Amino acid sequence: MNIVFLDTKTMGAIPNLKIIEKDGDVTYYQTTSPEQTADRVREADIVITNKVVLDRAIIGQAAKLKLICAAATGTNNIDKAAAEERGIPVKNTTDYSTQSVAQGTFAILLHLLVHIPYFDQYVKEGSYARTDIFTHFGREFRELNGKRFGIIGLGAIGRQVAKIAGAFGCEVVYYSTSGQNTQQPYRRLELDEFLQTSDIVSIHAPLNENTIDLINYDRLKQMKQSAILINTGRGGIVNEADLARALDEKRIAGAGIDVFTREPILPENPLLHLKNKDSSVLTPHVTWASLEARTLLMEKIGQTIDEFTGTIEK
Repeated sequence: MNIVFLDTKTMGAIPNLKIIEKDGDVTYYQTTSPEQTADRVREADIVITNKVVLDRAIIGQAAKLKLICAAATGTNNIDKAAAEERGIPVKNTTDYSTQSVAQGTFAILLHLLVHIPYFDQYVKEGSYARTDIFTHFGREFRELNGKRFGIIGLGAIGRQVAKIAGAFGCEVVYYSTSGQNTQQPYRRLELDEFLQTSDIVSIHAPLNENTIDLINYDRLKQMKQSAILINTGRGGIVNEADLARALDEKRIAGAGIDVFTREPILPENPLLHLKNKDSSVLTPHVTWASLEARTLLMEKIGQTIDEFTGTIEK
């Protein structure tokens, strides 16, 4: 089998990147531009892509192609209809980043809530050594215990976040974007009540027709002024211009955003130009990417290829 991995840079340095070599001859590319894609997949039996686009034209030119593996959960960069017409399976990868995203969600939340960078700097710059009392009240912070923790998207990641929130003593509630997710051990609220009463709103939903621009200015205005918004789900669920406006107007207390409508983020993104930068934490779509999660992702890709090649051999 001729296997091509189009964008290994999106995996970083992981110990098991080469586990797929037992299934064939592998060509690794750090990155692949749109102009390079067709040539690189032309002779491939199996293609692995994280974010490189495989459209109808490219799939049509890959005469030997037998399997497409997405090194991600989403497959919106792959023309699945074109692949299906050719009888080419498209296999995504799931359940590799649950722990990582949940941990990252709380890292961002606690950064916003407890202001550790501020207190760390207070000590390191020498201010604490010069004070006349044993503590410092330069930034007020509050406890998670007793707060209402609202989750949008109660899938595997959302449920893990709910579990951690419960351990902090939060009351967990959720909003179902599909209206179908009702069999959960938490209270389900309609969107207006959900936004108006939650102290934390944490987004873990997919981007689809039900969620695009779900959190806009009007909905941000419904939230408590003391509320914190976290989005480690998908860019596009939160309207970024509306969020920047709400933060600058102090409609909500803060926001932590790990995913953006365009990635990498555009220089003109309004979230990069906030008046009060301390009201936000912005991270580069990284909460999914613990070493353990990326290693597990590669392991699952390897399993998919093993199973496929085993079927071919039979």
